[in-house]
Order: sequence, then C-alpha cells, then structure tokens
Amino acid sequence: MGIRRLRSAAGLAAALLVTTASAGCFAEPSPLPTIRDFLVAWQNGNYGTAAKQTDGDRTKVAAVLGAVPSQLDLASLHLALGRVRQNGEDATAQFSVSIDLGDGGQPWSYGSSMRLHRTNGKWKVTWSPSIIHPQLGQGQRLAIVTETPTRQPIVDNRAKTLLKKVQVEVFGVTPGRLANADQTLGQLSKITHLDKDRVIAHVRSAPPQKFLPLVTLQIPAQAGDAAQLRQVPGVEGQTKIAYVAPAVADEIVGKLGPATAERLQQVGAPYQPGDTIGVSGLQVLEQRKLAGTPTVKVVAQDLSGSNEKILKEVLGDPSQQVATTIDRRTQDAAENTLRKVSYAASLAAIDPATGKILAAADNIAAQHKSDAGQSGEPSQPSSAALNGHYPPGMTFSIVTTRALLQNGQKIESSPCKQGTQNIGGQNFTYRGRVGRGTFNSNFAVSCTTAFAALYRNIAPQDLSTSAARFGLGAPWSLSVPSFSGSVPTPSSTAERAAEMVGQGKIEVSPLSMALVAGAVAVGTWRPPQLLQDSPPQMQAQPLGASDGVTTLQSLMSTSVRSGAAQQAKVSGGPVAGVTATVPYGNGKVVSWFVGYRQDVAFAIAVEGKVSAATLAATFLKAKR
Repeated sequence: MGIRRLRSAAGLAAALLVTTASAGCFAEPSPLPTIRDFLVAWQNGNYGTAAKQTDGDRTKVAAVLGAVPSQLDLASLHLALGRVRQNGEDATAQFSVSIDLGDGGQPWSYGSSMRLHRTNGKWKVTWSPSIIHPQLGQGQRLAIVTETPTRQPIVDNRAKTLLKKVQVEVFGVTPGRLANADQTLGQLSKITHLDKDRVIAHVRSAPPQKFLPLVTLQIPAQAGDAAQLRQVPGVEGQTKIAYVAPAVADEIVGKLGPATAERLQQVGAPYQPGDTIGVSGLQVLEQRKLAGTPTVKVVAQDLSGSNEKILKEVLGDPSQQVATTIDRRTQDAAENTLRKVSYAASLAAIDPATGKILAAADNIAAQHKSDAGQSGEPSQPSSAALNGHYPPGMTFSIVTTRALLQNGQKIESSPCKQGTQNIGGQNFTYRGRVGRGTFNSNFAVSCTTAFAALYRNIAPQDLSTSAARFGLGAPWSLSVPSFSGSVPTPSSTAERAAEMVGQGKIEVSPLSMALVAGAVAVGTWRPPQLLQDSPPQMQAQPLGASDGVTTLQSLMSTSVRSGAAQQAKVSGGPVAGVTATVPYGNGKVVSWFVGYRQDVAFAIAVEGKVSAATLAATFLKAKR
C-alpha cells in the first residue's frame, strides 16, 4: 500500500464530526449518547470504552476493534454520524467511515450502520462485526492483498534482454504460523536492513495463511545473508531461477535488491518490504516503468484465508520493458576489449548518424579494486564511459584545430619540438616523432609542444566556442548520470597553452569525445540517446565548411594511417582517429583513443599508460 505509517490506536485522529438528522425528537433516554460514546471511543482507539457501549463480550469486542488498525496498516480513521432512527426500544444509526491507508491515494470511504436496543432504560449497541464493515462476518478479519506485476526486462536495440538468469532465494513468512512475530521479524530486519516497523506492519496486514515474501537474495552474491536467514525460526525460503542480474553494461543496466528503508525513500510509494526494487542504474531510475505498481485489495476473509470477499480494489499500473539503444554486438566487443586491461578503462560507442549509444563499457574489476567497503561489497558507481571526468589531452586537438582554422591557421606550417618547453610558467613535454614539422604531421603525431605554442593564434574564448560546436558542455539529458564536458575560458598564458593540448581545467567523458568523433565523421553533432522512447531534447548541430570538417577527417585519417594512432589501423574499412596520453591528478595518466570507422564513433579512456590505439584495433576487430 505504499509508504505506511503504523500508528498506535492513541495516535488516530481525535476529532469526530457528528451531524444528526432524525425523524423526530427523542424522549429520554435517547440512544444518541451511547452512539456518540461508541464512535468517539472507537475513533480515538479506546477500544475497551467502545466495547462497554455494546452488548457483546467486552474483551472480545475490544480485540476485534483493536485489530483493525494493524489488519489494514491504516494511517488514520475518521467516523461521521449520519441519520439515527428510533422505533420504541430499538434504534438504528447510520455513519460513514473514512480510512487513510497511507498509500498517498484517496481515503477509503464507505457507509456502515449499527443497531441498538434499550433494556431497563439503558441503550446498548447490538454488537456485530458488520459494524466495522457491512460485509465483515462473524469470525472474519480484514486483510490487505497485494498483487505485484511481473517485473519487465531492460532490452537492447533488438528487443533482446540485457539481463541474465541467476539463482535467487525468496525469504518470507506465513503470518499465521509465526510463534513470535516480533522476534522473527526483528532478526530478519537486522540481517536484511529492512525497516522493522514497516515489516511488522506489512506482515500484520497480510492474509495470515499465505506465504508473504519479504526479501529476495541473489546467489552466490548474497549467500551470506541467505545462510543467516535460514537460521531464523519462522522464516521460510523458496529457491528460484530468474532474470535479475545484468548480463552486460552493468552500470547502465543496474542491479536489483531488497526494498530497504533507504531505498524505499528513493523510489517512493507504493512499494513495500518484500518487493525487489532497483538499486542502481536503469533498474532504479526506471523503477516505476519496469515494476509497474501493485494492485491492492482490502478483503474480508476467514482466519483460514477462505471465503474471501473483496471490499476495495485499487488497480495498479502494468509493468513495461525499458528499451535501450545498446547494440549487444558492439557492447560485447567493447567489454571483451577492456576485460584484460589491468587498469580502470572505459569505452563509449555511438552511431554517428543518430547519436544513439551503442555501447558503454567499463572495466569493472579494475575500477572496483579500490571501491570495496567494509563489508567487501563493491560500491555501485555510475558508468565512467558516460560520466567519467578526464582531461582529453591531444585528442582535444580536434577542437583546437577547428578554432585555429577559424582564425586562419595555415595547415602547412607549425614547428614541433622534442623535449620540454616552458610556456607561461608551465612545462609541456613531447617525446614522440617530430615528423616533417607541418601542421598536418604535428596533428598526426599528437605533438604537444607544437599545439601548446599556438595559443597566441586564437583568443582566450575561442576554444570554448569551438568546443560548443562539438557539443562539449551541452545540456543534454540522459536517464543515467552522464557528463558532457567542461571547457572554461582560460585566464592566464599557462592556462591558454594548457587548454590548447586538452589539459588545464578541461574535462571530458568518453561519451562526450565519442560524440566529437561522430560529428567529424558525418559533419553533424548529435546529442546522445540511450532510451528508445526518450529522444533527445536538444537539436542536432550541422557543421559547415567553415568548421573544417573535411580537413579534420583528413587529419584524423592520417593519424591512423601513418601517425601516432596507426596501431588502430585494421581491415574492414578506413579508420580515423587520434590518440593521447595525458597526466592528471596526483601522478596519474589517462591514455586515449578517439575516432571512428564507418557506422561507429567511439572513445577509449584508460587510467594508465597503454596503447589505446591498439585497444581500438581490438575493439574494431571484435565488432565485425
């Protein structure tokens, strides 16, 4: 029923709106004082006092009335008196009941009535469970029945699931069999980190003779918790095989887990302890769509669970699959490429003609080496392929070159110097081949000193303008965390020179650079898209002749054909790209390849000194 607030009887609303309409005036003694005292005591949770106004066994009546709040896990109860009719020694009173079930929806409202009889001048309510609800019979109780839709999968661009089958164990209880509910549920809540009060409320409001699932654990990942739960008296377990774990793109797809108190706050109503909900990635961000919302019924039933009558039904929403743009073949190629890299590494690949994300791969094992918490469980970071923050180094020469061409840079001449060059107080070092010393060859070999020295040829704001043409810093919006890059305007000579070579304060993600490569490949920058039914809100940006697209295509092709990125050259179509190794942080480096071939543009970032161009070749070979 959503986020419930279990309240004591004394916490129910105290006000009772009494409006009467009668057929005439009553001679004393009137039944009204008895009716009023019964309704006020019932509403305020004074069940013993209410029972005194009836002709029933006081203990039994008080127990039946007192069980209603827990049977419905209600948040509040309001009663309003309606028409009262008296016929000699007998009377009937109509009243309305409004129950807040704590699910954020409209209160459950219905009409009821009670009969009264006067004996020796004293009025008493003729006790019957039908006073609580007209369809509640002798020996019956109220209960909440929740029917949860089957969770739908996250699928790729061919409607194939991105999940894999794993063994799960579903643990729960049969409420009517619990010898010591508080002890059993307390131990279960401690092991699983579920909210104890919510679990108890959920169990008390459930049908007593039906198995109630309370937590689903994946095996072997959560085998430790499963072993502990098997030792708790009253906890029952069921083993199943289910599609619940990500098969690929772990950080994008995300994981499932128990509905702990913290997670329930994140996803909100109407989920309950016992539901399996998303805890990361698309599984949590698209929780409502994937899981739907449950259909909730208030029922009257015998203690055995039979003769069930539906008193109220709130229909939920059906679950729906979430269709991504991920191409399984491209994703597999990306993950296989990074699997043997000993450093943290990420690869983002897009379709340059559409901006659709074909792959977002992260070397999870490497990235999580330092992410383990005290429990040994790895944290769940966002995908570095989409949300990483790295300096692009000389892969930024794509953006720099456009800015230079806009300012009349001659493509034929630009000196390249080996060794270290100090500009504005900052050292720039280049150890690679010098080539012919032309701008073309300097781009091809990623000559840092040559490009840093060209800062004088453009204004401080020109790089930011050029970067914007390639979508860096653009306000795109994906369903998962992502970073479009940041290219601030430099404020000093050293910063101007540093930004020319993709250092200084510039930061990008592999995805943002894959989109840069895609813009060069087809002459139009397109915003990224991850979900099939969520087209980008931004417009595409065509690049004109003045943006130097043809020149950039030639330069990037030369870099692979005979320059620093030539390890990326493979058969199956011409490859264009640029590579770089750039220092960042505290003594760390990131190695890059940014490029494209035919219908794929991609970027690889590795947090270590490796040949990213070689990894690019591995990826392209695997993608055939």
